[in-house]
Amino acid sequence: MTGFLNLSTVQRSRQVERLVNGIPTTDGAGVKLTRVLTHDLQRRLDPFLMLDAFRSDDPDDYIAGFPNHPHRGFETVTYMLNGRMRHRDSRGNEGLLSEGGVQWMTAGRGLIHSEIPEQQDGLMEGFQLWLNLPGKNKMIAPWYRDIPAGEIPVHTLADGVEVKLIAGHLGDAAGAVTREDTEPLYIDISVPAGVTAHLPLAADVNAFIYVYRGAVKIDDRGVKSTQMAILGNGDFDGVRITAQDEPARLLLIAGKPLNEPIAQYGPFVMNSRAELEQAFADYQAGTF
Repeated sequence: MTGFLNLSTVQRSRQVERLVNGIPTTDGAGVKLTRVLTHDLQRRLDPFLMLDAFRSDDPDDYIAGFPNHPHRGFETVTYMLNGRMRHRDSRGNEGLLSEGGVQWMTAGRGLIHSEIPEQQDGLMEGFQLWLNLPGKNKMIAPWYRDIPAGEIPVHTLADGVEVKLIAGHLGDAAGAVTREDTEPLYIDISVPAGVTAHLPLAADVNAFIYVYRGAVKIDDRGVKSTQMAILGNGDFDGVRITAQDEPARLLLIAGKPLNEPIAQYGPFVMNSRAELEQAFADYQAGTF
C-alpha cells in the first residue's frame, strides 16, 4: 500500500457506448478462457488488440497451459489474480507469475515462449492483454519483466476506493510500467458497495472497463460481472463508476490510438501483408 491519492471529481463522465459479452473459447493446449476484446474491436479500441479472461478451479480447463509459440510486433501483459504460471522464452528469460503479479513481455522482432501452470489443482484466474506496438518499434529487441505483486503501486482514493496501478499515470502517481506512444493506463479497481469512483481520463484515449466481481453503473448504465463496457469518446474529463449492491472489482484500460494499419495473422501483428509474410519466413528459418 502506498497511501492516499487525491484525485479531482470527474465533472463530465464518459458514457457506455457499447456493452460486450465475451466469447468462450480455447487457446494454447486446450486452455478454456473468455475472449473479451475480439478482432472486430481492434480498430475501435486501438492500440489494444485482445483481452482474454480465464477463471477455473478445474485443472482440466488449464493444466496443459500454453506450450511454445511465437510472437512478433506487439506486447503481452498477463495479470494473475490466482494461481501460478511458469514463463520461459527463447531469449533465456524465465519467471514464475503468481498471485497478484504481472508479466510484461515485448515481443518486438520476435521470440518463442511458453506459459505453463505450476499447480495441479485449485483456482487459476487472470487476464492477458495484447498491446500493439507502433510500426517504428515492431522490430525492436524483445524485452521481458516479471513484476511481483509487492512492486505494483496500490493507492486508496476517496470513500475507500482502491486502485492497483499496473501501468500508466493516475494523477501524480506512476504505475509499475510506463510506455511512450500508446501511453497505456491499466488499473485494477476495487469499489465498495454504493460508492462512486472518480477516475480521470485524457480526452484523446480509447478506453474500456471489464467488470469481474459484482456489478457497477457508469452514470445510469448498468454493467454486470463478466461484461466489458466500451467508453465513448468526446469532451469528457474521466469516468464515474458506482458499485451497486455489493463491492465491485473491475479493470479500467485506456491508451492512445496509433492510427496505423493492423495486419494480423495469429501470433504476428504487423502493418502490412508483406511484413506478415516476412514474419512467417523468419520464424520458419529459426531466426526468432
